[in-house]
Amino acid sequence: MPNPLQVSLERRDRLEPHEVAIVERLAERSKLVPAGTDMVREGESPQHSLLMLSGWSARYNILSDGKRQISALHIAGDFVDLHSLLLKPMDHSVGALTDCTVAEVPHTLLRDISATAPHLTRMLWMLTVIDAAIFRRWLVASGHLPAPGQIAHCFCDLFVRLSVVGLAEEFAFDLPVSQADVGDAMGLSAVHVNRCLKSLRRDGLLRWHGGRVTILDWDGLRALAEFDAAYLNLERRDR
Repeated sequence: MPNPLQVSLERRDRLEPHEVAIVERLAERSKLVPAGTDMVREGESPQHSLLMLSGWSARYNILSDGKRQISALHIAGDFVDLHSLLLKPMDHSVGALTDCTVAEVPHTLLRDISATAPHLTRMLWMLTVIDAAIFRRWLVASGHLPAPGQIAHCFCDLFVRLSVVGLAEEFAFDLPVSQADVGDAMGLSAVHVNRCLKSLRRDGLLRWHGGRVTILDWDGLRALAEFDAAYLNLERRDR
């Protein structure tokens, strides 16, 4: 499988051969992180950033009542903590929702890139900006959409992002996480998520069965979610 970071970046701008070589180098130091394991812990000051090569992970905080609030879902091609180059200590944790393959990218290498490869540096900066844009859209959706609309927005977002890196096709994708995980991302109980999913299925919009999501009515799902993918910056242009 091609380096998912390269695929994601080239969807948005052209990479020169020397930049492709650098991106390939970023993925050299890979390791497996088992499901249920923290790859980044709140309060730590890591000396490397982690690039997702496969699997699903989540950015989260543990609240005072012991509940978990997920603030981002990460897929292949995502840097889970590129911001840790500048922001320390970490104010959140990142945990593996499934078995994940990640690449450890030393901060020394990222600093070298910022000094010697200005265009690629802007592209990596763009990823942090898009990461923030995803969070803003989730926040807007949770603030004014009813629960089924919030769930619909989550699935629209994931479908488009997975499509970019070749992990979705024909309005379907694998979603190997639990309803409780989705609930922690939406601020909803697993029971409420289940009711919303039944509503979406009953309305002929979406089906999630056996870890596989099938979007039955893309236009209807987008309308319910008030979804516009502009925040993902998928236009290919000079950056």
